[in-house]
Amino acid sequence: MYIMPYNNYFDDLKNPIDDLFKYMNKKTLSTTMTTDVIEEENSYKLIIDIPGVKKEDIKIELDNGYLKISASSSSSSEEKDKDGKCIRKERYSGHSSRSFYVGDKITHNDIKAKIENGTLILSFPKIKEEPQKKFIEIE
Repeated sequence: MYIMPYNNYFDDLKNPIDDLFKYMNKKTLSTTMTTDVIEEENSYKLIIDIPGVKKEDIKIELDNGYLKISASSSSSSEEKDKDGKCIRKERYSGHSSRSFYVGDKITHNDIKAKIENGTLILSFPKIKEEPQKKFIEIE
């Protein structure tokens, strides 16, 4: 018995639209910002990956003990053939945010932020909360 190997003759035909969608899917912004939390002797450090995001597109907010970081990014590109006709035009925009509870004792002045090569670095001190002794009155 002879079994003919499977061959789909349409597989050899390339669809340029499929290639375009494959390319576009690689360029999507992740909905999460990869974050490392590092504990140091007297402080904490957050190292957040946000490649391709400009400093002015990052918002850092402290609200009721929550440190909220949000980033927006948008870009567009256009390719033309030798006659100046548009053969591909792409636009992209994305938004991502994260929140971290840092405690009620941290203030805006305690938090330091800098950006280096697509990485946002935030640091803030450890606040040692002394346990409050609560005495119960005896009647």
